Amino acid sequence: MQLIKNMQSKVHISQHLTNAKEDVQNMYKNNIFNLETMKSRLRNLNNRVQTCKTIPEDFRSTCHQRIMSNISSPVVTKLNSFSKSYISGAWGREAKRDSKERYWEHSLVSGHKHGNTIRMYNSYEDFMASRNYKDEQIASSYSDKNAVQGSGTILYDNTVFYQCYSTAEICSFNITTKVTKRMKLDGAGIDNKFPFCYYSCRDWTDIDLEADQDAVWVIYATEENHGNIVVSRLDPLALNITHTWKTQLFKRSVTSTFMMCGVLYATRFVNTYQEEVFYAFDTTTGQEINTLSLPFEKVSAGIANLNYNPVDGKLYLYNDAYLLAYDTFF
Repeated sequence: MQLIKNMQSKVHISQHLTNAKEDVQNMYKNNIFNLETMKSRLRNLNNRVQTCKTIPEDFRSTCHQRIMSNISSPVVTKLNSFSKSYISGAWGREAKRDSKERYWEHSLVSGHKHGNTIRMYNSYEDFMASRNYKDEQIASSYSDKNAVQGSGTILYDNTVFYQCYSTAEICSFNITTKVTKRMKLDGAGIDNKFPFCYYSCRDWTDIDLEADQDAVWVIYATEENHGNIVVSRLDPLALNITHTWKTQLFKRSVTSTFMMCGVLYATRFVNTYQEEVFYAFDTTTGQEINTLSLPFEKVSAGIANLNYNPVDGKLYLYNDAYLLAYDTFF
C-alpha cells in the first residue's frame, strides 16, 4: 500500500514538473516572468520530493497524521540549579525511546551566548531536589571551538546535539566516549541573523536542535529561503542531513519551535504569562497551516528553548531562568 502511494505521489510530482516547465517556457515567450510565483511552486515541489524520499519503516512515525490539540498547565515549575541570572539555556529528558531515565539542564553562562557544561540527573526526584547530579564537560572552555553557542541544545541517545561555537555547524558530543563530531549547515544564518523573535528577539537562537519519535531535527533559516524556516532531518549516528524542507514561515516572526511526530510546531508571544502554538508544518505531506490556537502558561516573558520529548510526551520549556514542563494531548 505504501509503495502504491509513493508511486502515485511520484507521478503527480512528475506532472507538476512538466507543468512548471511549460509555464516557464510560456513566460519567456510572452515576456512575462512572475519570479515569486515560480519560487513558491518550486519550493512546494521540493518539499514533496523530500517527503517521497525513502525512510526506513522503523523510523516511520505512528502518529504523523495526528495534530496536537491541547497543552496542559505546567506540571513542573522550577528555577534552574545554576543561577536566576542565567536566563538562556535548555532542559529536558533523554529523548531516545528505550533509554534510561535521565534529566538534564544546560545554562548559557557567557553573555547568555556560550556554555561548555551540561548537568545530568539520573532521576526526576534528584532533578527536582538539585542533588546527585553530574556536570559533563562538553568543551574545555566557553571559547573552545567545540563549546556550545545558543540555547538550541538537545540530548538524544546519550549524545548532546548543539550549535558549535561561532560557526554554522552542528556538533554532537557523546557523553560516554567524549568524542565530538561536527557537520556544516550550509547557508544557515548565525550570530543573530535569524533568531527567534516577535516583539523582541532572543539572542543566539539561530539554530535549534530538536528530537521526536522519528529523528533528530535541526531548525534554522537561510537567505536563500528569505529568512523563512528550514527544517532538516539528521542521521544522528553519521551526523549528516537526510531530508530538508523549506517553509514559508519567517523565523523572526515566531518565539520558538519544536518537532512532534514529524510535524514542526511554532509559537508566538501573547503576553508576559501566555504563549500560543499557532503554526504547524507536516513533513509527511509538505503542507502547512497557521490557524492553530493552542495557548499555554509561562512565568516570564522570554522563551529560550522549547522541546518535545517522545518518551513521556511532555514539552520542556526554558522560560528565562525557570524550567517548566507540560503534558500534551492529541
